[in-house]
Parts: sequence; C-alpha cells; structure tokens
Amino acid sequence: MAQNVSDEHGSKGVETISSSSSCQSSSSPQSSPYVHEVGVPPKQNLLKEIAAAVKETLFADDPLRHFKDQPSSKKFILGLQAIFPILEWGKHYNLSKFKGDLIAGLTIASLCIPQDIGYAKLANLEPQYGLYSSFVPPLVYAFMGSSRDIAIGPVAVVSLLLGSLLQEEIDSSANPVGYRHLAFTATFFAGLTQFILGFFRLGFLIDFLSHAAIVGFMGGAAITIALQQLKGLLGIKKFTKDTNIVSVMSSVFSSARHGWNWHTMLIGISFLIFLLVTKYIGKKQKKFFWVPAIAPLISVIISTVSVYATRADKHGVEIVKNIRKGINPPSVKEIFFSGQYAGKGFKIGIVSGMIALTEAVAIGRTFASMKDYQLDGNKEMIALGTMNIVGSMTSCYVATGSFSRSAVNYMSGCETAVSNIVMACVVLLTLALITPLFKYTPNAILASIIISAVVGLVDIEAVTLIWKIDKFDFIACMGAFFGVVFSSVEVGLVIAVSISFAKILLQVTRPRTAILGKVPRTATVYRNIQQYPDATKVSGILIVRVDSAIYFSNSNYVKERILRWLADEEKHVKENSQPRFQYLIIEMGPVTDIDTSGIHALEELLRALQKRDIKLVLANPGPVVVDKLHASKFQELIGEGRIFLTVADAVRICYSKMELEP
Repeated sequence: MAQNVSDEHGSKGVETISSSSSCQSSSSPQSSPYVHEVGVPPKQNLLKEIAAAVKETLFADDPLRHFKDQPSSKKFILGLQAIFPILEWGKHYNLSKFKGDLIAGLTIASLCIPQDIGYAKLANLEPQYGLYSSFVPPLVYAFMGSSRDIAIGPVAVVSLLLGSLLQEEIDSSANPVGYRHLAFTATFFAGLTQFILGFFRLGFLIDFLSHAAIVGFMGGAAITIALQQLKGLLGIKKFTKDTNIVSVMSSVFSSARHGWNWHTMLIGISFLIFLLVTKYIGKKQKKFFWVPAIAPLISVIISTVSVYATRADKHGVEIVKNIRKGINPPSVKEIFFSGQYAGKGFKIGIVSGMIALTEAVAIGRTFASMKDYQLDGNKEMIALGTMNIVGSMTSCYVATGSFSRSAVNYMSGCETAVSNIVMACVVLLTLALITPLFKYTPNAILASIIISAVVGLVDIEAVTLIWKIDKFDFIACMGAFFGVVFSSVEVGLVIAVSISFAKILLQVTRPRTAILGKVPRTATVYRNIQQYPDATKVSGILIVRVDSAIYFSNSNYVKERILRWLADEEKHVKENSQPRFQYLIIEMGPVTDIDTSGIHALEELLRALQKRDIKLVLANPGPVVVDKLHASKFQELIGEGRIFLTVADAVRICYSKMELEP
C-alpha cells in the first residue's frame, strides 16, 4: 500500500509504494497489471501529409463541402451564392423581415449622417466624402457580406489613422487635390489587401494582433480623437497638427486667453452634455435604445437652425459651409497606380486595411455569436475588400464595420443586410437633395458628436479584466495605449504589434514546465504540484511535464529547464536523506509536435542523465511525436520499454524495477 513520508522540515510529501500494491517483479507475471503499448501511427504518403497540412491550415472549415456530389448546374448556383450570399437568404426574405430592416436602416441612417461628416474631417477630407463612404460600400457589402448585423461606413479610429498617415506624405491644406488622390489610392490598396487575405484564406494573420493590444490601441485612439476635437469644441483657430497629448494640450492652453470662442463653447459643450445624457439613458434602459441613435441628428438640426437664425457664424462660430450636392463622382483616374505616391498609398493602405479588417471581423463575430449563426471570416474579408476597391473608384475612403452603428442596428431589430441598403438609400437622398441644409451646421456640434461616439472605445472593464487575467497582456494593452496618446497612432500601432509578437515569441521560446505528483485518493492521476499542493512525489522518480511543442526555438531551454528541475530536486532529497532519483519521466501529452532540434535536445538530455545513472522515460506522446521518435530511432536509443501510454503506467513499471536506496 502507498505511504506518504514527510521530512522534518515539513516539505512536500514523498510517496513510497509497497510491493503488495505495486507491480510485481518479472518472476510473477500473473500478478502484473496490463500495460498498453504506445501505438505507432501508420506511415502516410508524403504528398498526402502535405495536402492534409495545407487543408488544415487554409481550409479548416472545408468550404467546398457543399459542392460535393452535386450536379454542375447546382454547383454553379452554389458558387454564385458563395460569392453573393444575398442570393441564398434572399429566397426566404419576406415583408416581416423588411419591416425590421426598414426601421433599423432608418435608425442607423439618422446616426451615420452626422457622424460621417465629422469622421471625414478626422481624415482631413471634405464632408461629402464621409457621406459618399456610407453609400457605395454598404450597398456592395449587402450583396457580398455574410453578417446580418454589421453596419458599414467610416469609423473614427480608421479615419484618424488614415488622416494621420496621409498628412505625413501630403499636406491636406497646401495640396488638397493630391491629398484626396492619395486617400483614394490608400483605400484601393486597403481593399486589395483585404481581398487577397480573404481569397487566399489568410485571415488567421489578423489574429496576431492580440485582444489586449486592440483594447489599448482603441482606447488610446479614442483619447487622441477626443483631444483633436477640442479645436472645434472650443473654437480654436490656430491648432497643432500633431496628435500627441502634450502638443494638443499645449496648443489648447496657449490659446486659452484669446483663442477660445465662447459662442462655440456654449454650442459644443451644451450639446455634448445632451448627447452623453442620451447615451446614458440608452445604456441603462434598453427599450430607449433609439434615443442615443437619433440624438446626433436632432443635435445637428437644432444647432444648424440656431446658428442660421442667430447668424452666430458672424460671431466667430465656424460652420461646415459647403457640402457638394450629388452622388459619388467616379474617381478611378484619381488613383495613383504608378509613381512615388503609389508606393506610399500601398503602405498606408495595408496598415489602414488591416486595422479596418480587424475591427469589422471582431464586430461581425460578436453579433453572430449573439444571434447564434456562423460567420465566414474569409468571405467577410473578400466582401470588405471588394467594397473598398469599388469605393476607391467612387470617391470613398476606407469603410468598415462600425461598432456603435452595428449595436444600434442590432437593437433596432435588423434581420438581414438589407438594413445597410436602407441606410445607403437615405444617404443617397441626403446627398441628392438636402446637403445644402448642412451649410450652417457648426463644427462644434460635429466635435460633440465625435467625442460622444468615441467615449465607448475606452473600455475600462476590459482593461480591468486584462489586468486580473494576464499581466503581460496588460503591459501590451498599456504599451499600445500610451504609444498612441503620447506619441502617435502609428507608434501605438507598432507597439501593439511588437508586443503581440513578443508575447508569441516568449511563449514559444520559454514554454512552461512543471513537476507532477500523485493526487491523493486517486490511483492514476498525476498533476502539477503547484496547482495541487497536497499531491505527493514518488520516491526515486522525478516526473516533469512539458507544456508545449518542442522546436528549434525552445529545445535547448526545455533540456536545460528539466536538468535544472532535476538538480534542485536532487539537492532537496540529499538534504532530507531520501532515496536518490533513478528515473526521470517526461509527460509528453501537451507536446503536440517535435522537430529535429527537439530530438537532438532529448538525445543530449539522455546522455546527461546516463552520466548520473538516471534512466529517461517518456509518457503519453502523441501520434506526431511518436512517429518522429521512431523515424529518428530514438526509441532504440532510449531503450526497450521506456515509452508508456500514461504516467501511471510508467510509474508502476519503473517503481517495480527500481532498487530503493537510502
């Protein structure tokens, strides 16, 4: 029977196993328990292995499964439905669904029109380009997108990012035409990037930007956007073009004496309070979700009428002035397909396209999970890419999914992407008929709308949760946040990506290892002694678990860490006069793969153990690992009967063969 022996210093218990309950010696085979041999997977054809690996990497969802065993005509229809999902769900569309989409579309249109005008200013473009970007892209997405809830249009973060990157290349004030051409060029390449990622099923690349980094980046961008709006909110005429908090606040306070306009402040601050109050009401009372949705449009109407009636623009209140009337003009000839600006547009497009893609896919997945339907990420990328490519040719800048509008769309009871079509139609009517009415809209109200919209991007709850769960994630979050706030959007983005990759590299190169002990009142359960402090070590046997694949990047570390565990434990048993270690068992269950460097590290470990007269034993290796161990003939090197199905089997057999020594 098992006995727990504790040293006089109260250290971890050590389990000894008496011969009555352990595996008997080889002279009594009838009493020995059955030990299942570790199976070696059948050898596969090399081409089949490569094909299986490619399929698992790029086609894990088996997108062609619907085409199997179908006639050619059916395959053609299925192909069209795959490209244009509207052809599939459109067959079941009815009046009841249209009512929900109509209400949702009108609601998000009332929100998007004033936001679009403000977001265009963030991108340093004329107001009508924001409206253009809420007309063509949503129409394209409605036919090609697979999300029922996402609302398409310009968003604050991408507008700020695009404006910041473009301004570094061409000054929007000195050369507005060249700036606009570069904006369309960047939009084209942003769409091309998104399309290529989706077409070649490389969507997993956007997952390299961690959730924590995105939270920090979005929060920092929200603060930066809000600070930029102080110019319009306070009526400051001379304002810095830098986006960092130090430059902005210096510009604000330096103009405090003579640069602030109290008429503008009265309009801006009063409506900002109104918008924040309506937002609070909508958050606390879900049935009043429509209140914050229509509040921006109401604010624009009231402020515009007030400025026109009082002629406040004569008293220093800056207004929108002219918004070009009419639908999107073609802009194919304005895109730089060659020359120095083509390369610059390409680089800006990749960055803005990836950020837009990350935001849209995250939003789409969120609402898909809430309504319990599947969202094909690669199809989404193709749809988003196509709409931005078409948008770049019709005077639009980068559009993506907006969280605030999508939330309103969802709360309004949208049923399908038709709500985007309704919204686009309302924007079309606005462009065709009533844009002159926005002539007297004060810039202060646009600043208020933008500030109220980005407040929700600072997610304190998410940051708190990140701190509780993972301190390294918190560092990534704060690094991205402070990078954006104190330097620039580009620096914050670089920090976010760098820390995300650093975390991946750290986890790959420094995998976790643990010493295992037998959990009390169980016969075969061995777990981490740090997680289960009452788990007992087995006398004369050290059990170590490696919690990662063993590759060239971590193989040397794994070998050295195991030897360090062994050295520490040998010192401990020597101090407490316990039996020396005769076996080292490595639990290989979490080791999903191993390469030649990993095999070489195991060989070096084996030689180091042989010098100490300690035998190496492996337990629970997976099929990939077993196959490579046999291919390298490591099982012959380690010795017959040294690879076991479970840790419990390994302990029983090793203990039965072990010579207990003081």
